Amino acid sequence: MSTIFVTGGAGYIGSHVVRQLSEAGHQVVVYDNLSTGSPNALINGERLIVGDLADREFLTQSLRESGARSVLHFAAAIVAPESVVLPLKYYTNNTRNTLNLLQACVDCGVERFIFSSTAAVYGIPEGGEAFEETATVPINPYGTSKLMSEWMLRDAAFAHGFSYVALRYFNVAGADPLARMGQRTPDATHLIKVSCQAALGMRPSVSIFGTDYPTPDGTGVRDYIHIEDLASAHLKALRYLEEGNPSTVINVGYGRGETVRQVIAEVKKVSGVDFPVLEAARRPGDPPSLIAGATKIRSLLGWEPLHDDLERIVADAWRWEKNLNASR
Repeated sequence: MSTIFVTGGAGYIGSHVVRQLSEAGHQVVVYDNLSTGSPNALINGERLIVGDLADREFLTQSLRESGARSVLHFAAAIVAPESVVLPLKYYTNNTRNTLNLLQACVDCGVERFIFSSTAAVYGIPEGGEAFEETATVPINPYGTSKLMSEWMLRDAAFAHGFSYVALRYFNVAGADPLARMGQRTPDATHLIKVSCQAALGMRPSVSIFGTDYPTPDGTGVRDYIHIEDLASAHLKALRYLEEGNPSTVINVGYGRGETVRQVIAEVKKVSGVDFPVLEAARRPGDPPSLIAGATKIRSLLGWEPLHDDLERIVADAWRWEKNLNASR
């Protein structure tokens, strides 16, 4: 099997993809600065190069020496509200560093590129549902930084003859069903992880940011996708490119949504803990509702989710969080 170069492969999403790639027989080289990732997330002995995308010379050298012809790019800052107050961090980490990686790919003859993008590129779509053809009007620097990276990827691929798939994630959640790996970031902002930590007594409460949205219960609606299903979409996208298919952009979500209150209630049910919940003002950069138009990924990649159930997502996240807390 081929060698795959994975940036940010020691992080939450990247490590699950790396594990699935290894299990499929690929040789994987991980390039990560470990700012949010952990070597412990690489459970199959994948090679780890500790490096930063800002160091273009070392990045290019590492990519060239790996011999990889396929690159999967996960390394990025991802907290939308933070991006509103620290926009230059996001244009640096996400946009400029993607430019560095694309230049390295061109210099090293990379043939295939899979990009970790986001539904935040859509902003606030009409009706709360976004398809790949929906206008991209991001409302925060996080979404803008990713959209700019998509534009650079599109133009570089056209000019230099490589192919790509940009996968626009919706709300990633859950953990490995065997609890071998999951989200490790201690100051994470993901709702399910935060709620699990509150159930464990690691946080005093959970805050609901906005209770007056035009949604069924006034709280934000999101399309939560299990990390294992998200990871499998990357292997499908890689196979799609290996078969010589053209570059494309694809949503990765289930096509349904749950409110913040529904998610918190599910965590309380699974954990058996009635932790405090506070109501707070809306956060800047949060859309009321964001659900995937999710037909293209099924028809084009033949992707079928295996974990499409909120209770299962929460149960896997809860099992992982308990194990992680016990190991501290």
